[in-house]
Amino acid sequence: MASNNIVVLGAGVIGLTTAMLLSQDSNNKITVAAKHMPGDYDIEYTSPWAGANYLPVGQEDHKIGQWEKATWPHLQELAQNCPEAGIHFQDTICYNRKKDQDSTTGKWFAELIKPNPWYNKVVPNYREIPANELADGIDNANSFTSVCINTALYLPWLVGQCRKNGVIFKRAIVGHISEAAALHHSKKKADIVVNCTGLSSRTLGGVKDTTLLPARGQIVLVRNDPGLMATISGTDDGEDEATYIMTRAVGGGTILGGSYQKNNWDPNPDPNLAIRIMKRCIELCPSLVGVGQGIEGLSIIRHGVGLRPLREDGPRIEREKFQDFWVVHNYGHAGYGYQTSFGSATEAVELVKQALQNGKRAKL
Repeated sequence: MASNNIVVLGAGVIGLTTAMLLSQDSNNKITVAAKHMPGDYDIEYTSPWAGANYLPVGQEDHKIGQWEKATWPHLQELAQNCPEAGIHFQDTICYNRKKDQDSTTGKWFAELIKPNPWYNKVVPNYREIPANELADGIDNANSFTSVCINTALYLPWLVGQCRKNGVIFKRAIVGHISEAAALHHSKKKADIVVNCTGLSSRTLGGVKDTTLLPARGQIVLVRNDPGLMATISGTDDGEDEATYIMTRAVGGGTILGGSYQKNNWDPNPDPNLAIRIMKRCIELCPSLVGVGQGIEGLSIIRHGVGLRPLREDGPRIEREKFQDFWVVHNYGHAGYGYQTSFGSATEAVELVKQALQNGKRAKL
């Protein structure tokens, strides 16, 4: 049987997860081609900057919610049985203020912070926090067991899983999607190109998806460990600012965030925003620092900025015929790439299979 030559364009969490699942079929010969690889820190490369965690934001009957539901068992399994992947469980609390519901952050978190959300049957130890346990100004809250991912370990782990299955990695910069088909390590033209270029699909020739825009996230990474993950529906500092705290596994530090600034391309941390973030996180979770301490009690590792690949119509997962090869698109996952990664990659793999079958029928 002839092998299927596949090029996966992009090495973020979506590209690597898709390549890993594709590589489970030994008949697929895969090259991952990317400008940036795990270990790089660049504003164009979103995945290393992510928190990353599992806080569902999609509606249950929509694709995002379905992908989140499908992804949880994989993350749970890795946290339980694969310590080298860099994922651990965290007790999590999500607070809601009704006054935030019309803000950018409130809309982003709408599914996460509603009472009795769909994911209460997915994650372990879900509990609605009684009203008499809530601070003034909090309308409802829940707690459950989630996971947090050390991206500096998890992305290389995905590479390792791909390598075990024979996937070849190469650096490449392409101006047009058609150039990717020539990057297969066999030197033959690829049968399929899987486009996982995230925000770069906005400028990639042959794609140029102008419905993509950045949702700028700014974080502060600290050594302090509050002992839990926490978030709230909004802030009083700005409608596109956010407050969330999560500790990455295996000494990866604690992420303090954040922001959700649409169409903001600035790669440089804003010092004033950083101060607001730190103050908000301490207010939300005083155990971050010692009693009576403010931001001087934080041990800062670094400041960071990432550009989430937000697509106005939601992620694009579909196949498209280009000349004599197929393209399967899998991009536009905004701020939920990790928590939808297995679900959306599984759907992309199915489209690859369909495209390969169509191609073989056409040759007959």
